[in-house]
Amino acid sequence: MSSDGVTTVSVEIRGSEISFETGRMAKQAGGAVVVRQGDTMVLATATVGNLRDVDFLPLTVDVEERMYAAGKIPGSFFKREGRAGEKGTLTARMIDRPIRPLFPKGWHYETQLVAMPISVDHVHPYDILAMNGASAALMISPVPLPKPVGAVRIGKVEGNFIINPQEGDLLEGSDLDLVVAGTEDAILMVEAGANEIPEAEILDALDIAHEQIRKLCALQHELREKAGKPKLEVQPPQVDEDLVGQIRESHGERLDAATQVPDKLERQEATRAVEAEVLEKYSGDAEADTYAEYRQKAQLAFDRLEKEIIRRRIAVDKKRPDGRGEREIRPIAIEVGVAPRTHGSALFTRGQTQALSVAALGTLKEEMRLDTLGLQTQKFYWHHYNFPPFSVGEAGPMRGPKRRDIGHGALAERALVPVVPSTEEFPYTIRVVSDILESNGSSSMASVCGSTLALMDAGVPISQPVAGIAMGLIKEGDDYVVLTDIAGVEDHLGDMDFKVAGTDAGITALQMDIKITGVTFDILRDALAQAREARLDILGQMHEVIGEPRTSLSQYAPRILTVQIDPDKIGLLIGKGGETIRGLSDEYESQIDVNDEGQVLIYSANGELGEALAERIRTMTKEVEVGDEYTGRVVKTTTFGAFVELAKGTDGLLHISNVAPGQRVDTVEDVLNKGDEVRVRVVEVDRERGRIGLRLAEDPSVAGKSAEELASVGTGGGDRGSRGDRGSNPSRPDRNGGRRGSGRPRHRSTAGRDPEPG
Repeated sequence: MSSDGVTTVSVEIRGSEISFETGRMAKQAGGAVVVRQGDTMVLATATVGNLRDVDFLPLTVDVEERMYAAGKIPGSFFKREGRAGEKGTLTARMIDRPIRPLFPKGWHYETQLVAMPISVDHVHPYDILAMNGASAALMISPVPLPKPVGAVRIGKVEGNFIINPQEGDLLEGSDLDLVVAGTEDAILMVEAGANEIPEAEILDALDIAHEQIRKLCALQHELREKAGKPKLEVQPPQVDEDLVGQIRESHGERLDAATQVPDKLERQEATRAVEAEVLEKYSGDAEADTYAEYRQKAQLAFDRLEKEIIRRRIAVDKKRPDGRGEREIRPIAIEVGVAPRTHGSALFTRGQTQALSVAALGTLKEEMRLDTLGLQTQKFYWHHYNFPPFSVGEAGPMRGPKRRDIGHGALAERALVPVVPSTEEFPYTIRVVSDILESNGSSSMASVCGSTLALMDAGVPISQPVAGIAMGLIKEGDDYVVLTDIAGVEDHLGDMDFKVAGTDAGITALQMDIKITGVTFDILRDALAQAREARLDILGQMHEVIGEPRTSLSQYAPRILTVQIDPDKIGLLIGKGGETIRGLSDEYESQIDVNDEGQVLIYSANGELGEALAERIRTMTKEVEVGDEYTGRVVKTTTFGAFVELAKGTDGLLHISNVAPGQRVDTVEDVLNKGDEVRVRVVEVDRERGRIGLRLAEDPSVAGKSAEELASVGTGGGDRGSRGDRGSNPSRPDRNGGRRGSGRPRHRSTAGRDPEPG
């Protein structure tokens, strides 16, 4: 549909319309498309800048979340959006990864893709729309992108695959969150979190996704035909085949030997030495006008030859740069408890990749609060990944996490989410940090293994251990080889980077980037099967070091105890103006939280104090029953007995005839005084009249008797006396003819209302 310069095209995906509109917003951008599904709208733009003299693709992708899209005001001090959050960064990476390989060689114009959610309905996630919109904006822009990229999400709810599930389903009910991007011909990118999904089901989901991707690509072609701009021409760099042959003749053997040195740094040094000789020989006189041109040609020819030698040796000769077989995992070393004052730690080393993972436990009040466009507002488990420059033998600035660090951290976090216990099972906030100390490929999967080990060392009761492995692919013509545990050079020169994490039951996280179009489902099936074989091997090695989570927490971890009380007793626990709960916190040096359902969480640095506080809360909130024993404090003495505080707000009467069993005393004070502690048993509870009668626990007349037998013992004495000034209210008539009765509980239920202000 076109009107007044506005062009709109649409397609139906799983009964929901997705539309692309251009010509109404951001008309000065190189290409601008508004993608809409339901009431979620994303403005995506593609703009071409200046031509740069560089040897890389100067592409920038930004996702700018606007809080107004969800009717929210930013929660920061300045009340405006700052740097992109994690969701925006991860979405930008999902836009970049499938599109970047499609740019023509030699495209050196500054290019910027911006996706800006302008309306969010909390039903249709904006990230899928942003991915499709970025590709559509490129298709109508001057950028000569050869093919569009479509993207869909596959969920699994109640055993059924769902295309583009709703946001609420993803948050609560889906066992799979699979994002797939690709062209009409092939899948290019996969990003997934899963609840131990079998490999065969992942393949089924990919097949379903690709069918829908073809529809979205066709829609972008239609938009391009109706509203596309003329494409810029680009001349791809030409490799001089004669020069490649000369370099092969003069330096081929040395380059072949250099690229087979097992050690990463030594191999790089040997390769650079050959490269320097080649450039010096074939660039000509450094003072000549042709020097820059000849040097560029020599560099292109050398790079081509290096790639050709390594790839052919792997795909045809089945020989990897470090000498391993195609299914061979590098040697693994595992240590746990390496940082003694932390709550849990592990050092996971695989070949020349090493991750130090450390777990820290905190209270539920230390959760991560999320101020985003999504429905999720907090997290109680998360993982952070750091990649310092020294890990690859370089010096460089350390200015916070880069996009890659955020992406790798999120991948490892996703891998562990299905096995991390809920806050009801384990009431702690959990943070895991993986610092990469050495890197030669697959550091994100090393952090998955390290995180599992650190959590187990910390005593976190994860349901199953998780391991991860990175797979690669080298395809030369009809020959191909799937590589297990790829190293850096195999990732750089390969055709696929396929990261798989999971338990022995199934996959929990998946990340795949494919650089070529000839990857068939048979190849993917082989890769998944090979990855499972490697994953089980690594899980076995991890099990040998630590077979299950430790049964106790570190002595330096906070102790968090859970007590369930009657919700009607919440007011009693809190007290007037919070007096009681504050007093307990101070007395036991602990923090107390209570929710509306009566779940009390006790946070204590000292286990003994925490246990004592838990018992105190159980006692004070428990309904007093005949037969219960208490250690109470005498709070008042009268002529007829002593009032003993059983719990905060609840007293019982120990009659004068029972303060010294077998003896006659003239006054209570002859035996007991205010402040004394005594062990008593409850022998009478009259809820209607508010009476609690007590006997000393060592009284022979009650010792060893059951609750039924105690009911016939009685409290002793006929006249229980008046409470005097023990809380009697002169303005209210006594319900017992002036005799208030013993042990009336001194509190009233505050359930359903806030405690009185202090």
